[in-house]
Amino acid sequence: MRDALFFCFRALTLCLMMGTWAHAQNGRVQQDFYLDAIQSITEGRKQDASDALMRMIQQEPDHAGAWLDLAIIQCELGHAEEAERLFAAIESRFHPPPGIMEVIARQRAQGCAGWRPTSRMSFMLGRGFDNNVNQGASTPNFTLGTGNSRVELQLLPEYLPQSDQYTALSTEYARDLTANGTIGFVQFQARRNDALTRYNTVSIAVGAEHPWRIGGWSVRGAGVLAALSLGGQLYQKQSQLQARISPPLPLPESLRFSLLTGVTHVAYPTLPNFDANTWEMRGLLNYGTQQTRAQASVGYASDRASAARPGGDRRGWIASIQGRTRIADNVFGELGWSRQTWHSESVYSPGLIDQVRDQTTDILRGGLIVAIAARQAVHIELREVKNKENIPIFQYYSRQLQVSWQWQNF
Repeated sequence: MRDALFFCFRALTLCLMMGTWAHAQNGRVQQDFYLDAIQSITEGRKQDASDALMRMIQQEPDHAGAWLDLAIIQCELGHAEEAERLFAAIESRFHPPPGIMEVIARQRAQGCAGWRPTSRMSFMLGRGFDNNVNQGASTPNFTLGTGNSRVELQLLPEYLPQSDQYTALSTEYARDLTANGTIGFVQFQARRNDALTRYNTVSIAVGAEHPWRIGGWSVRGAGVLAALSLGGQLYQKQSQLQARISPPLPLPESLRFSLLTGVTHVAYPTLPNFDANTWEMRGLLNYGTQQTRAQASVGYASDRASAARPGGDRRGWIASIQGRTRIADNVFGELGWSRQTWHSESVYSPGLIDQVRDQTTDILRGGLIVAIAARQAVHIELREVKNKENIPIFQYYSRQLQVSWQWQNF
């Protein structure tokens, strides 16, 4: 966003200094190309920004500001000869004033070292308390069978809620892979319980994402591979493809709408018949100002079992809303709610559990972020999970309180 604002300011300033205003009949074309260039810079697509400015120059060859912006971008991409050709053309064609000549001279003195990838990293270390580490059932009573074979039973204590304190650690590293917006990333998360170590979790994910501009549409695609261990054993593997599509809608500047679609394959090495493919489609509405940011989403998901999974295939709805706002100079507040519903297509386990599983999971979250240094903050978060089920042994509630220290280099 900072680069985009700088680009807008620079373009407008150059137009004023050079005195080269576009003709009225070409104003719409110029605006579209500048918006394309601004969007490209915001998303890190310098090559696409260069292409947009080239098209603008073809439509309006006397637009000196576009010539200079194009020359600077070419220099940033390492195309020294092309940048110098553009600088020389600006000098001979437009006879720029001293201020512009100073910009050109400074760019020449710096040289065109070419594109340099940037990297970003974050780190979190926290302590927390969870009153239901094992997702124990809310009630100890359950029934198996039907009719004359109906049996009333009670769960063993180990399947009821167990509380514990834990230490959490997470880190993320992202790096630019190309000059046109491709990013690679690695994420690592670990949680170690003080006593209930068989529920310790470690996860790692690697992936890449790339933005495209198709007409007025923005598309960002991503691919991710992930693995999760539980109690020191590999529990789950995931592979995911996802696309976020933003159509050119006439919305206020503070709003942005996009569609999120994707497919995820989940494999359970130790649980036969539980592998599945999940398809989802969601609509996202983002709101953002200098003080407040919020996002609301709603969508549909279809989970297709790869084998004879209990309950078979399932489908459901996803909804969420979350926001963050500045409370004081160095204090931010966060609130969030999400809901996931699943409706299975068949009886869970004929003869034992003769019910079609119906599940609704609500997650409520509230947080307070206190900045303690330029790149450091203390985060206090309270989370509540309510997993409501028509099959009592699967229903559970949990609450977590976590205090963490966070650092980031961006």
